[in-house]
Amino acid sequence: MTPERFNAITGRYSSLAVAVVGDFCLDRYLEIDPARQEISIETGLPVHNVINVRTQPGGAGTILNNLSALGVGKIFPVGFSGEDGEGYELRRALTARQGVSLEYFLTTPDRCTFTYCKPLVVEQGKSPRELNRLDQKNWTPTPGAVSEAISAAARALAEEVSAIALLSQVDQPETGVLTKAVLETFKNIRATKSNQTMLADSRHSLRGFPPVAFKMNAAELSAFTGMSSASEIPVVAAAALELARRNNQPVFVTLAERGIVGALPDGTTEHITSLPLRGEIDIVGAGDSVTANLTVALAAGATLREAIELANAAASIVIHQLGTTGTASVEQIRKLVCSY
Repeated sequence: MTPERFNAITGRYSSLAVAVVGDFCLDRYLEIDPARQEISIETGLPVHNVINVRTQPGGAGTILNNLSALGVGKIFPVGFSGEDGEGYELRRALTARQGVSLEYFLTTPDRCTFTYCKPLVVEQGKSPRELNRLDQKNWTPTPGAVSEAISAAARALAEEVSAIALLSQVDQPETGVLTKAVLETFKNIRATKSNQTMLADSRHSLRGFPPVAFKMNAAELSAFTGMSSASEIPVVAAAALELARRNNQPVFVTLAERGIVGALPDGTTEHITSLPLRGEIDIVGAGDSVTANLTVALAAGATLREAIELANAAASIVIHQLGTTGTASVEQIRKLVCSY
């Protein structure tokens, strides 16, 4: 990509408004100093002494973090938190991000705040080491009133944003933000906003999602189409193209070290390999950085290949950030995209 084209695309980011609709969670990191380990007098078990606690938005919040790092002008999270301490921390972390408005973010006593609590052993001269995670999730169906509030926010925002990113992060169907009722709302929005950039990603499957742009990994494409997740690139591209034509929307497939495949309904397919590794890696957050960059690049007028190139570079930057769910800025991406 030429510097001129890079500037033309990324220069539009500050004028965009993007909604992120999905399962926002709190990433809470407990930094443990192993030199301060002791044995509990009461239980006889090892005690991990926490010397620092840091939090940041996770789940759909990771997409939001990346959009903010890219300098997107207005970012509207659409989701919920509980009336609990984790919800307070999540809302505070969201508002700390540049460009974010909580106007459409719901606080409800009917849900707990989705939380990933990550104990992290931090030793000088060594990479951070994560211990068993402590998760807090909702295991009961999302109340209808909550889904209706989310749907109402989606209908209102569809009139004022340039793009919408959708993310389902829950393990149990119907327990998160993107319930069947909310997805039906987006199906109706898509029917009247056929040219609006909308891109969806799901932890498990995009079956039942409205016809928007799909982003998935090889395993998710395999589950969706029956294709083997170890298939060669031409097979992946053909499966992605078939899905793109079915939805009349772009499809993107992330393939780890093999890069990203994209397809358009008109028959165009692209494949860009991953950038070379530059040291130790941590893949947490790479997929969400791809989602964020694809969404905003497409909204800014990037071609299929340009959007993949930008997303590929962002993922390369994120995986080299250890002990955190990272982000990639325009300047960081510029150094990779305009040098290869």
